[in-house]
Amino acid sequence: MRHHALRVVLDTNILISGVLFPGKPRAVLELAIEGKIEAVSSRALLEEFSGVLERPKFRLQTVEVHAIAEELEAILLIVFPERRVSAIKEDPDDNAVLECALEAKADMIVTGDSHLLKLKGFRGIEILTADEFLEKIKK
Repeated sequence: MRHHALRVVLDTNILISGVLFPGKPRAVLELAIEGKIEAVSSRALLEEFSGVLERPKFRLQTVEVHAIAEELEAILLIVFPERRVSAIKEDPDDNAVLECALEAKADMIVTGDSHLLKLKGFRGIEILTADEFLEKIKK
């Protein structure tokens, strides 16, 4: 039996979907809000999150984006990765997710990103879709 909550890095795409739309990513985010999993992020990932939310297509004002980011920060464990990783050449930004997971000693990464999902795992950290993750923790 595990004594600590599962430590999970929620990638930016999961956070965005979870905040804005109903569905699997929101179910994952709700587990974090309820304290059933320990959701982890980093400064770099949160900046990416805010940057994406400020895109015109989401029609959110800057103040709304800041409010959402602050609420998220309240439920996330924020880590400051020291080590750099260059496992993903096609999209170097994705490495920030791996760096965050290593720093946090995360159990899993939940993402919708194809480059990350292709890896399936990284140094003992499982990489799953929101769907796969929810299936796995039901067991």
